[in-house]
Amino acid sequence: MKQSILPSVFLGILACWGVLPVTAEDRYQYFTWEITNGTIYPLGVPQQGILINGQFPGPTVEAITNDNILVNVINKLDEKFLITWSGIKQRRTSWQDGVLGTNCPIPPKSNWTYKFQVKDQIGTYTYFPSTKIHKAAGGFGGFNVAQRSVISIPYPAPDGEFTLLIGDWYKTNHKVLRRLLDAGRSLPYPDALLINGQKDAAVFTGEAGKTYKFRVSNVGMSTSFNFRIQGHLLKIIEVEGSHTIQESYDSLDVHVGQSVTVLVTLSGSISDYIIVASSRFTDPIVLTTTATLRYSGSNSKAQIPLPSGPATNDVEWSIKQARTIRLNLTANAARPNPQGSFHYGTIPVQRTLVLANSKAIINGKLRYAVNGISHINPNTPLKLADWFNIPGVFDLNTIKDVPSPQGTPAKLGTSVIGFTLHDFAEIIFQNNENYTQSWHMDGSSFYVVGYGNGLWIPDSRKTYNLVDGMTRHTVQVYPNSWSAILVSLDNKGMWNLRSAIWPQRYLGQELYLRVWNNEQSVYTETLLPPNALFCGKAKHLPKS
Repeated sequence: MKQSILPSVFLGILACWGVLPVTAEDRYQYFTWEITNGTIYPLGVPQQGILINGQFPGPTVEAITNDNILVNVINKLDEKFLITWSGIKQRRTSWQDGVLGTNCPIPPKSNWTYKFQVKDQIGTYTYFPSTKIHKAAGGFGGFNVAQRSVISIPYPAPDGEFTLLIGDWYKTNHKVLRRLLDAGRSLPYPDALLINGQKDAAVFTGEAGKTYKFRVSNVGMSTSFNFRIQGHLLKIIEVEGSHTIQESYDSLDVHVGQSVTVLVTLSGSISDYIIVASSRFTDPIVLTTTATLRYSGSNSKAQIPLPSGPATNDVEWSIKQARTIRLNLTANAARPNPQGSFHYGTIPVQRTLVLANSKAIINGKLRYAVNGISHINPNTPLKLADWFNIPGVFDLNTIKDVPSPQGTPAKLGTSVIGFTLHDFAEIIFQNNENYTQSWHMDGSSFYVVGYGNGLWIPDSRKTYNLVDGMTRHTVQVYPNSWSAILVSLDNKGMWNLRSAIWPQRYLGQELYLRVWNNEQSVYTETLLPPNALFCGKAKHLPKS
């Protein structure tokens, strides 16, 4: 929908505010990131990586609720590049989402500045490249949002914190991996798991008797992992922006794209202890990586054997654990009101989507599809096409709300589903494959209300948790199973809903949610950024 032109004086005021309606006390943080190729040694041999300011992984962003973030990304690669902010909701501005449906990619030897606010958010998040297979080479990092000092936290303040970025890794160059996918072939199995870009090398040091916050994220391409610390319990306190009921676990499963935050009390004798991450659902191959939890003053190496986790292919163990992770209804979130004040289980569902993934051969090449459509990104970002009412880029009838009839061949298309602002939706992710899926939604958190085996049917709703299901932005879907979410689509924009399993996403397993109403107000959606890049059919449009 083409937007009306506001008076020039008002536009000038908005420009001064960074096109964000914020209060005077909201802090601004400015970053300049140079994106370069460089030589890295995560597995002891040299390979090409993608660095941010010379770092692999990239720098961790440490923010406070309501901070305004400005990141000037200077692309010194030989390819176009974008960064997306996983789990950062970016209220009223999908312009800053950093995916091909909302942004023109940053050309080589040029720069672009992201501007957004972490409005009413706390928690553990990440950022990573959304273009091509760049994530397989680096360019990712942690993004932590702490609460304001005036908002209480539902646990004693920790004595320190650590950020752990754990994920699978390939020795093979990302351009070679991309050529394999482009040729219609599957990727080989990853070569290793890494913790903070290292295998069996990272060290985290704390003092005996003190308690530390561990922020753990799965930044991998396709592999779930189980995380544990020798001789120590993991007390879960937060998942992707929401406080949890504080249960203690020997180990935790973390699926691709997910983040969890735990408290660990250093209650043992002064020594070294092993941190372990091992791959899940990958039998007969099991990838394992370790790090060291070191007590200050330790002169003792960690004892063997390594702490064991669940059986690699024990799906039921993982499902049972997932059901025990529940929302803390009495805790404050990033605002003074309790998290549980939103009674999602009593809200009428206005629309149900059943999204089934599938593998297909289209034009002789491997593709992945959702409800029979394998998504292709047009040269014109969907958001620009929508804003300027450019025809021929997408329509709202390409993908249906339910799977195609069995036997219908999949086809290529640009998948956009239209919603009205504030619609309350039920979305079922139906996984008909023999491997674990992971689905991520930009722009909104959702309530995970159910997991189940086999095919979802309407009677499956009887098993939903309609009281204290976790809110998160990424949900796992177990093999030949379904996962159900409820979501209030209260963030206007064009938002990416994608497989977090990167090869599947690259080959078409994604779509977009157009959340729209006809109100033209900066209080529901910010204006086109003054620095917006134009490409495709929008390339020659005037920017005013």
